[in-house]
Amino acid sequence: MTLFSRFYSYILILVFGAFLQACGQTVFVFDDLEGPQTQAVMMEPEDLGPRQFDDGQASRLAVLITEDDSHWLALATGLKTIGIPFRMTTDVREALAHDIVMIYPQVTGLNLSGGELGEIRDYAKQGGTLIGTNILGGGLADMFGFQSIAESKSRYYLSFWEGHVETEEFSEKGLTDIKIGSAEQIDANPGTNSYLGISGEVLAAYENGEAAIVKSQYGTGTTYALGLDIGQLLSKGYNRRQVDIRQYYANNYQPTLDALLILLENIYKQQASLKVTLGTVPDGKSLSFIMSHDIDFSRSLINAIPYAKQQKEAGISGTYFIQTKYVRDYNDEIFFSDEGASLVRELDALGAEIASHSVAHSNAMWDFEIGDGSEAYPEYRPFVRTKTRTTGATLIGETRISKFLLDNFTRKQEVESFRPGFLSNPSQMPQVLASTGYKYSSSSTANVSLTHLPFQLSYNRAFSAFTPVFEFPITVEDEIEAPMINRLDPAIKLARQIAKIEGLYVVLIHTDAVDTRLDFQKAIIDEVRPYAWMGTLREFGQWWTARDDVSIDIKNMGSRLYQISLNSETSIKGLTLELNGPAKLIESSIPLEQIQVFEQGLLLPKFSGPQTLMVQR
Repeated sequence: MTLFSRFYSYILILVFGAFLQACGQTVFVFDDLEGPQTQAVMMEPEDLGPRQFDDGQASRLAVLITEDDSHWLALATGLKTIGIPFRMTTDVREALAHDIVMIYPQVTGLNLSGGELGEIRDYAKQGGTLIGTNILGGGLADMFGFQSIAESKSRYYLSFWEGHVETEEFSEKGLTDIKIGSAEQIDANPGTNSYLGISGEVLAAYENGEAAIVKSQYGTGTTYALGLDIGQLLSKGYNRRQVDIRQYYANNYQPTLDALLILLENIYKQQASLKVTLGTVPDGKSLSFIMSHDIDFSRSLINAIPYAKQQKEAGISGTYFIQTKYVRDYNDEIFFSDEGASLVRELDALGAEIASHSVAHSNAMWDFEIGDGSEAYPEYRPFVRTKTRTTGATLIGETRISKFLLDNFTRKQEVESFRPGFLSNPSQMPQVLASTGYKYSSSSTANVSLTHLPFQLSYNRAFSAFTPVFEFPITVEDEIEAPMINRLDPAIKLARQIAKIEGLYVVLIHTDAVDTRLDFQKAIIDEVRPYAWMGTLREFGQWWTARDDVSIDIKNMGSRLYQISLNSETSIKGLTLELNGPAKLIESSIPLEQIQVFEQGLLLPKFSGPQTLMVQR
């Protein structure tokens, strides 16, 4: 930019500011409202390493970590998401005491000793199940069903082959073909390995036809050789680090991560002994459905009322992400005023979840400083000057001040859910949300995240530490190919497709007008009602967070009897235990008459603490 151009831009900003001053009030200040009074303290990362998951009985999937410097955290996130009980360990003998072992992130003679490699071979030969990731050495190629490997970063597509028990439902569920990389931006791709000279069965192949996943029988055991780093791919989706993997921005089905996690779940369940995973949808339903609204325009608050009334008539509640706009700037007029606060109270009374959509609703949030935690209303006054420039704003200010204001104008609830304007979502946002009192985020689309399931956010969207915040990605939004009503049939088809994988379906509707989007809302609610759990982001978030803490272990008691031990520190209702075969419920610490028994599942009533169930196969 030339000196003249900079000077000209500066003059325009000054003129625009003067224009706003001339047009009227630039900041609205509520009487006698100041705060928060306490300073926000940024959480520090607790880097505990994979050993934080080193507990659990032999019924769990054991993940043998051969390299701490790997994407083990994303792998743990994915396993927790899909509901596989697991244990991570760096001890080979501890791992081999389990029914099924996954070796991650790779198998070589450098990260495993000759003695350990021999023990692994004996484990499979004597009936164990092994999932090996990137079998690069160690002399185990024959055991995993191949002769040699070919490494490459150019592979970008994965096709699962039918005719195997692990993939038999993939075609019906739309999981057969997934994109795992870019055909053009090769350097950004995760490295993959092809297995050559196959003596086993090919479960999946790359776009060039070379084997990506091989299943083999060795002795009385079963082995699976994975040619891709599932943890690395999970990390790309969860942490918004994918490059040219997503095929759409929103409104479409792209279960890249879901297909891989379901494959692991199916492998886990291919055991002779009882295996149990945790269902992903409350109350035994097949779809988790959340209706959400963004309020970021001068008429959006008053227009939100008909949407909330329609939801109340339908017997559900929605989540309303409200911009607390008390500064007049480039974006819009002030609408969070006495009148706006009154409308927030009305939404609250209608049963809506009140959530934050920031203060400034700035597309430049990517570039904001974190802030020092002392930001307070009314001194905090972010000003959007252009589409790409905002002054006086911080990440802590945007989250902390909006929550403070909304909390003051609701009666039943504390604000715990957040969505940034324009989904502008910098890497520091997970810990900022945790530090300012939020628990639930809906700040990315499912297609960008490569998944139709929730997931836990990591510190800095990096690789070694969790935050307590969970992400619930957006499935369908109203701005692409508007009017939204014209996409009703594809949206219904998408809901049915996601229900096949028991996924999450979040709708985003802006309430800047009461138009055919209200018709869309009514129609989609009527459509999914028979098979969906429906509620607010907070309600689902509370359930999902409790589910994430549930531990499960199984003990073989002999005579086809199995003891299932559950523990949940938080009360949870409507959790499904999915079994790997038919079983009869014999006894339980939970009253038997309160448990719904399906052919291959148990739907539990509200419970907390340790519980024991006895089933017979």
